[in-house]
Amino acid sequence: MDALSEILKVVQLDGAIFFDARFTAPWSIASPPEASLARTLGLGGERVLLYHYMVEGACLISLDGMAPLRLEAGDVIVFAHGDAHTMASALGGEPIRMDAQAILRERPKTLTFGGGGEAARFICGYLVCDARLFQPVLAALPRVVVVSLRGADPQARWLEGSLRHAVDEASTPGPGAEGMLAKLSELMVVEVLRRHVAQLSPEDTGWLSGLRDRAVGRCLALMHEKPAHPWTVDALAREVAISRSVLAERFTHFVGQSPMQYLGRWRMALATNHLKRSALSLARIAEEVGYDTDAAFSRAFRREFGVPPAAWRRAHVK
Repeated sequence: MDALSEILKVVQLDGAIFFDARFTAPWSIASPPEASLARTLGLGGERVLLYHYMVEGACLISLDGMAPLRLEAGDVIVFAHGDAHTMASALGGEPIRMDAQAILRERPKTLTFGGGGEAARFICGYLVCDARLFQPVLAALPRVVVVSLRGADPQARWLEGSLRHAVDEASTPGPGAEGMLAKLSELMVVEVLRRHVAQLSPEDTGWLSGLRDRAVGRCLALMHEKPAHPWTVDALAREVAISRSVLAERFTHFVGQSPMQYLGRWRMALATNHLKRSALSLARIAEEVGYDTDAAFSRAFRREFGVPPAAWRRAHVK
């Protein structure tokens, strides 16, 4: 299995569609930043990935420091780092500022307004994820990721059709509708990630680009599949059938750290997940993340977070 799939197996994704918008030109709205939405949802240290899926029509999206982006029907945009942004039928209008608390009070929610001109329709949602477990993916993503679900391939047709059905469900929700919308939200963001990886150029670096390199991608998959295994660079190099020095060089080129540094940080991310979401003992957690004793685990954990695991658990489990 590939490394992205292994991460997705561990990360607890929680998706939702929070409004279905039908606007007519001229219109302009300012979307709140991730921090505002996270506070409204009471998410603490969790990360929120906002997205918009354009169902029909077109719009312009503006972020500070970037040229405006045009979305057309079938396009999806994901804001991987929580940037505040403006969506509009044209540049120059004064945007209406969206109140995250008001939007989320009743969801999914239909928003309809505008000047009566050309129509645009889109759905907006979010995906909640653990910041530490999803960090390899988040760190490799640009501020925005735009992909098109238009096209002839069956996966795109299925997902686009499902999202269009989700729009109708958002308008007239029935039994189980919100659960279905949450799962579609997760599927959509995962598909955006897969298509983004496919669009990367050979010159790109980063964790996601490393997935496309035969040796680095296999090395990442091995570490994520068996994080508790006593891996060494030599052992990994043998598994991927290249020399130790070449693996170390290529891994660092793409991922930005050595294989052992990466493995150590991933083990610590898994440890925080166990501490926060399970009742496992420290000795069992140490075993699960690759340490022979809970004392060795505690020393490594303190080096990473500045406190022992027991204290971290008390502070983060309510």
